[in-house]
Amino acid sequence: MGGSQKQLELEEARKAGLAPAEVDEDGKEINPHIPQYMSSAPWYLNAEKPSLKHQRKWKSDPNYTKSWYDRGAKIFQADKYRKGACENCGAMTHNVKSCMERPRKIGAKWTNMHIAPDEKIETFELDYDGKRDRWNGGGSTGTVRNLRIREDIAKYLLNLDVNSAYYDPKTRSMREDPLPDADPNEKFYGGDNQYRMSGQALEFKQLNIHAWEAFEKGQDIHMQAAPSQAELLYKNFKIIKEKLKSQMKNAIMEKYGNAAAQEELPKELLLGQTERQVEYDRAGRIIKGLETSLPKSKYEEDVYINNHTSVWGSWWKDHQWGYKCCKQTIRNSYCTGAAGIEAAEAAADLMKANIDHTPTPTEEKRLATWGTDVPDDLEDERKREEKDERKRKYNVRWNDEVTPEEMEAYRMKKIHDDDPMKDFLH
Repeated sequence: MGGSQKQLELEEARKAGLAPAEVDEDGKEINPHIPQYMSSAPWYLNAEKPSLKHQRKWKSDPNYTKSWYDRGAKIFQADKYRKGACENCGAMTHNVKSCMERPRKIGAKWTNMHIAPDEKIETFELDYDGKRDRWNGGGSTGTVRNLRIREDIAKYLLNLDVNSAYYDPKTRSMREDPLPDADPNEKFYGGDNQYRMSGQALEFKQLNIHAWEAFEKGQDIHMQAAPSQAELLYKNFKIIKEKLKSQMKNAIMEKYGNAAAQEELPKELLLGQTERQVEYDRAGRIIKGLETSLPKSKYEEDVYINNHTSVWGSWWKDHQWGYKCCKQTIRNSYCTGAAGIEAAEAAADLMKANIDHTPTPTEEKRLATWGTDVPDDLEDERKREEKDERKRKYNVRWNDEVTPEEMEAYRMKKIHDDDPMKDFLH
C-alpha cells in the first residue's frame, strides 16, 4: 500500500472521528472537513507544516491606525500678535488665505487684539480600511427606536378578528380603523388613514389636485418640476376665490338684506310656541283662533306690462288665458283697451254672419237624357262596374286614363324598396 493510500485512509478516519485531528504550528487543531484548496498554503510562503495562518490577516502593520482628527481642539492662546501668524486672526497654524474666520475690518496684525488660539494639527497614516471608512471620525451615532409605552395596547391587539383591519408587520402600519363601530371619543387610535385627511397632508393633496386641474386647462404648471410655482399659483387662486366669494356675499346682502344683522326675533318664533288657541275640526280645517291667510304666489303680483290694467290670467275663454282689460290671449301683446274689445267682437260677429249665410249645396236628381231608357247616374254606375276587371265583359272597352285620386291611391299602396318599414307592412 502506497503513502497516498495511507494518507487518504487517515483523512477518512479523521473525518469519521476515529483518528485525532491534525495540529498546526501554533498547537491548534485543524478541522478535517476543511477542503484542501483552503488548508494548503501557497508555495511562496514556504510553509513546512500544515497551518491556516495564510487564511488569517497575516499582513498586519502596527503603524496603521483608525483614529481621526481632534476637531476644534486648541493648543495655545497668545496675548499679542506673533511674526508669521495669520494677519486676520493671529493664529500661527495657518495663513490669511486659509483663515476660516470672518474677515475683520482691521486684522489682528494691526490691532494686536482678539488673538485666535492655535489649532491642534495631527497627521495619521491610515490603513486600507481606514482610508475607505466613510464613518471614520464621525463618533458614536445613536439610533432612536420607536418604542411604545408599556401601558398602551398595540395596534394588532385592538381587534383580534381575522377580518378586521390589516396590520403590516414590516412597516408597522394599519391603514384602516380596527374599531370602526366604537365611540370616537373613547378610542385613541383610528387607523393611519386618519392622518392623511388632516393637517398638512390634506393641504398637500389639495395642492396636487389644483396643479392637475390647472394643467388640464392649459396652464404650464407641474407639481414635481416646479413646486414653488405651483404653491404660489395655488395661494393666488385661494386669495382670488375668497375675494370673489366675499363680493358675491356682499351683492346678495345688498339685494336681499341680512337677516342675521337685523333685530332679534321674538321668542314665539324662535321656540315655535305661542299662547294663541286654535281649534280644528275632524278634517283638519281651522275653525277658530287663526285667521286664514291667502296663498301667495312665487311670481310678482300686481305688475302690469305693455299698458295693461289687469294681470295675465285674469280672463279665460275657450281654454285660453288672457288679459281682462282687452281680452287678448297673447301674453306679450300690447293693450288695446275697450276699442280692441269692440273690434274683436265686431270681427267675431262678421265671421259668424258669413258662416250663417253660406248657401248649402242641394242635391239635384239626375234624370235620364232624352232618347235613353236608363238615367245618367245608373249609367255611370254601370261604367264603374265595367271598369272593374272582375265584372267587365269581354267585348267592353273602357277608358284607361288615370285620375289624380287613383294615382294618389297607387302611391300609398306601392311598396318602395328604400322604405325602412316595408318589412312590417305584410
